[in-house]
Amino acid sequence: MDNRPIGFFDSGLGGLTSIPHLMASLPNERVIYFGDTARTPYGSKAVSTIKQYSAQIADFLVSKNVKMLVIACNTISATCLDDLRKRFPHIPIVGIINPAAHKAANTCTIDNNVGVIATKVTIASGVYKDRIEELNPDLHVHQMATPAFVPLIEEGIIENEIMDLTIHHYMDDFIKDNNIDTLVLGCTHYPIIRKNIEKIYPNLRIINPSYEIISRIQTILEKEDILANELNDRENIFYASDLSENFTNMITKVMEVEESSLVLKFKNLDL
Repeated sequence: MDNRPIGFFDSGLGGLTSIPHLMASLPNERVIYFGDTARTPYGSKAVSTIKQYSAQIADFLVSKNVKMLVIACNTISATCLDDLRKRFPHIPIVGIINPAAHKAANTCTIDNNVGVIATKVTIASGVYKDRIEELNPDLHVHQMATPAFVPLIEEGIIENEIMDLTIHHYMDDFIKDNNIDTLVLGCTHYPIIRKNIEKIYPNLRIINPSYEIISRIQTILEKEDILANELNDRENIFYASDLSENFTNMITKVMEVEESSLVLKFKNLDL
């Protein structure tokens, strides 16, 4: 047993979408979360910059004595996972892409048309397409970058016409031309607009990496014998590099709790 917290991090708010699933499945675990809200979005940045920022965040979380690192960001997982594992060989590090790729590969058939939407960097890496087709060669995966989603979500522009028009702009032709019936939300920000997508395309089957990663986390915790016990009463702590009103509003929305019940802290990592 190990009552140390799990370190989660993301380029901004998106990784928060994994936390409620973790708490539902593993209620004894506690989290230290870092969202790089001052430097988001990562999805259009140079890979060298993403690697620099990710190393800074990982160093900070490791300094907080976390027992595991969870990369709750598809862009970072696509570009930095191997580097971070080399940097911290003695800490389990979980990326968010493989669990969702396994879900798509294991549940879809040749009759399905799989689509992936993500940031420019994630799409350019081809990691989802390559991994899904490697696991299930019968599948054909179509992918598209949707870069405007993240900044809109970070600004809280979600339940309104602007977001719906942006979804239509990116996805109408993509879904129609490729006859997409299964959609992978290849960015952890995107579950925040899942209801918008389902409203517009009610027949889509959606795969949510923010949910799929939890079983992988549990498997590693059990294998390493580092599950928390029932006496773990530590607080969950949420750090942001820009502790803005948007961050506070979004975290209360995603976590479905009052702000007074959260421990929110500012940490500048712009070294």
